[in-house]
Amino acid sequence: MMRKLLGVLFLTLSVFSSLAQSKKEYLYVGTFSVRGSEGIYIYTFNRAKKSFTLVQTVTGLESPSFLGIHPTSKFLYSVNRGKASENETGGSVTAYTIDAKTGKLSALNTRSSFGADPCHISFDKTGQYAFVSNYNEGNLVVLPLFEDGLVGNPSDSKKYTGSSINPDRQQSSHLHSALISPDNRFLYAADLGTDKIYIYNFNLKKGTLDDSKQKEVSVKAGTGPRHFAFHPSGNYMYVAEELTSTVATFKVDKKTGDLTILQDSVLSLPKTFAGKNTSADIHVDPKGKFLYMSNRGYNGLSIYSIGADGKIKLVGQQTTGGSTPRNFMIDPKGEYIFVAHQDTDTIATFRINPKTGKLTPVGKPLKVPAPVCLKLLAASY
Repeated sequence: MMRKLLGVLFLTLSVFSSLAQSKKEYLYVGTFSVRGSEGIYIYTFNRAKKSFTLVQTVTGLESPSFLGIHPTSKFLYSVNRGKASENETGGSVTAYTIDAKTGKLSALNTRSSFGADPCHISFDKTGQYAFVSNYNEGNLVVLPLFEDGLVGNPSDSKKYTGSSINPDRQQSSHLHSALISPDNRFLYAADLGTDKIYIYNFNLKKGTLDDSKQKEVSVKAGTGPRHFAFHPSGNYMYVAEELTSTVATFKVDKKTGDLTILQDSVLSLPKTFAGKNTSADIHVDPKGKFLYMSNRGYNGLSIYSIGADGKIKLVGQQTTGGSTPRNFMIDPKGEYIFVAHQDTDTIATFRINPKTGKLTPVGKPLKVPAPVCLKLLAASY
């Protein structure tokens, strides 16, 4: 009798395990419109085989170069370098529904990004608003999102001016990214052109960005803040300094939103590297133990350990096997890192060592024209 019960229990657990393992995951790839790229590419990710299968190609967009998945996982948004219509100027934002069973996208609407060269989109935690950064325009736009996923008219916007010491890249403001705090109270915006991070109180009821206590904080002149990431605790922020290939570490005051710099210009490259390089993307692993940053020129990821005090220490680098790793993402489970190589048309997969943070290449590189943004989504059905 006991053997039969154990057998039934084993079979039941096996079925549940099989169902959990068979849950589909979809990789969404944003691209630049060069070398035959058709737009957004969607693949299923087979976690067991570390392989990808093409599901859909969404055409008709000019350089959908950054993607964002809505907090509900029901919608995906792309910022595009192409304009919304012939009568408008600047870039655009396109909304899509995500089919939960297939991962496929269906277009909802396209609106202006209200600025030239949109390069980043993110959302407040409730999914009621999107924040769009327009690089060459030097402005930040808040766009309301309706329950059906449609993009509305701006509820607020901020225009930036200024410059810094790099004559080639910092003659004017270049807003590169904006993220909401983990508690949804503060919005932070990184301006590469002025070496500043702006801080706002986020008004959820009105969709506006109000003055905060600190208002702004500066990093070392000429470093060029690009992207940033929060520690899972919400106590620390890590900023990729593009122009000097370095990282800045901040302590976050959760009550006021104020930032206190703990480290600035932490080196990311090997001392023996003498070529040209610009840093791009930056992410913290889900457990908050390691920080990774992509470097274009060196063509690899820098790996840092994160201490109990939030400070980082460089532990090494991992070359990624392709040219210009503009964007990368960490698997939400913390098992893999996917790296998009803009100039060699590949996406590489690496396994993360949970103890050391070091990376090991796995599987075959996925061939995609000019990939520049990656988002992974697990099916919700």
